[in-house]
Amino acid sequence: MKPKNKLPFNAKTFLTKAGAGRAVKHLADNEVIFSQADPADALFYIQNGKVRLTVISKRGKEAVVAILGAGDFFGEGSLAGQSVRTSSAAAMGECSLVRIEKAAAAVVIHSEPAFSALFLGHLLSRNIRIEEALVEQLFNSSEKRLARVLLLLANFGKAGKPEPVIPKMSLETLAQLIGTPRSRVRFFLNRFRKLGFIGDKSGLEIHSSLLNVLLRD
Repeated sequence: MKPKNKLPFNAKTFLTKAGAGRAVKHLADNEVIFSQADPADALFYIQNGKVRLTVISKRGKEAVVAILGAGDFFGEGSLAGQSVRTSSAAAMGECSLVRIEKAAAAVVIHSEPAFSALFLGHLLSRNIRIEEALVEQLFNSSEKRLARVLLLLANFGKAGKPEPVIPKMSLETLAQLIGTPRSRVRFFLNRFRKLGFIGDKSGLEIHSSLLNVLLRD
């Protein structure tokens, strides 16, 4: 008997279903995905929702290093020889993700070009975002940095439809993301509200007019 024709590999479909070496997980707000110093044994892909990455210093001080959204991978250090996690990850609001065991992730990366291209695209995009954040930190005002973070959280400028309402975040989290005191964050948020750039609903409502802050000299 002739073997049945194998269906072409679809990376997006692969990342929406459970299967060998991978599981779909639905998380509640603030549910921990992994903690710093846990074994680095899996790669994760966010189907929907947002994930917060934090690090804790030896002195016990916690800092937010990234907020990731739908379509992002994280935990890729497990594929680069990292034996333990160097950060912690937790859901921000309800979140769905796919957990891919380290061995299964290595196999699909090496055997499926479509997945490799998707994963590489993520790594390059993430690297660009890190460089842009560094430039922002060096040259732009804290007001512009805050506006940029809020727009990114609402997916303005990304592929797909913006999400105008984002979960409310503490002043501490926003301050850590942009590198400025909480008092400055509070001041700028109040200014954005007065100017009609943001509002408050079930979360923080981001209006496209907030782009004006970035375009201002």
